Amino acid sequence: MTYEPVYTRTPRHAFVPSPVFVGIVAVFVVSGWMTWTGFGNVRVDVFLFIVAGWLVSLCLHEYAHALIGYFSGDRSVAERGYLKLNPLKYTSPLLSIVLPVVVVVLGGIGLPGGAVWIDHRYINSKVKDSLISAAGPLTNVVLALICAFPFLIGVGPTLDVVGGQLVAGGSSDHLEFWAALAALAFLQVTATILNLLPIPGLDGGSILSPWMSPAYQRAWNLFAPYGFILLFLLLWQTRIGEWFFDLVYWITDRLGLSQVLIQVGLELMRFWSGS
Repeated sequence: MTYEPVYTRTPRHAFVPSPVFVGIVAVFVVSGWMTWTGFGNVRVDVFLFIVAGWLVSLCLHEYAHALIGYFSGDRSVAERGYLKLNPLKYTSPLLSIVLPVVVVVLGGIGLPGGAVWIDHRYINSKVKDSLISAAGPLTNVVLALICAFPFLIGVGPTLDVVGGQLVAGGSSDHLEFWAALAALAFLQVTATILNLLPIPGLDGGSILSPWMSPAYQRAWNLFAPYGFILLFLLLWQTRIGEWFFDLVYWITDRLGLSQVLIQVGLELMRFWSGS
């Protein structure tokens, strides 16, 4: 006879951030300072700043899922270490961390990662189920607004191409830092939209699935492992990819982020492709 575990008590220090997360934050802060001051190789500084910032956002995204799951009734997330912001505790570090970072570096897009595992037996509400899935993309919305805030209030510069020359609007001081921050905001916007797509296996699909009939849920879950493949096909093999980037740039424009500044940030990140 087997017994299902019952989680009644949260482990001590379950909410204390892990040394791994603290280390990622430290790299983000230090590389941000290096980018701002121009210390060392600025392209490497930008690379570290954007990648570390993206890793921080991935951790916070998954933490949001786990935190709402915890307060919705699934105490097992504490046992699994999801509340410590440790990316090594995720169900698949390869899908949750490595793949999204590779896609950011090579493709310049905030690809959704794998997820923390929520035991839905402890969730007794469709609303709570949907909120757990929505918590991650909503975190990306907040992070996008935080990154874009200096541009919204006119502190961050704009960058345009006039007569084949780059022309900065506002102060051109610390331009590499502002370009990197704009690129990071861009990644948060792309991650938000991608995660909200109603595709099996993505957060958008998981927001909808609790409201489906059991038969539809079974069929939906059957296709969930192939959600990433469907996402790639839609973005790179159909016109949906064009519409996606049109929507992304429409949003970033309204956040005060110039497309040229974003592209400069993403290009600086690829330090191996230029001098």
